[in-house]
Amino acid sequence: MQTLTVEGRQIELNDKGYLVNFEDWDKDVAEALARADHLTLTHCHWIAIDFMRDFYRQYEIPPSARALIRAVGEQISEHGCNNKMLEKIFPKGGCRHACRLAGLPDAYCHSC
Repeated sequence: MQTLTVEGRQIELNDKGYLVNFEDWDKDVAEALARADHLTLTHCHWIAIDFMRDFYRQYEIPPSARALIRAVGEQISEHGCNNKMLEKIFPKGGCRHACRLAGLPDAYCHSC
């Protein structure tokens, strides 16, 4: 197990860097995970991350990459990003990378 220190809290991560506990996530945790990946989160990232978390909360599975793009593609376009850019802004695996930054459990993110 790994840990990530965020604002004095110890957040447990599995060996792949995914949160062990979904409820440990907050925006500061996402920012810390992104920094570890040398990534600065933009408004486009947050649209995708927020959708991933809401979808997981409702259905207890992450959305597929197709569902993610279908659901947030228009919102992302409105903010100067396009659907093709979604994979570019999450350079470590597109939907899987978004899944990790959104704090979803690793066991579920393999569907991305």
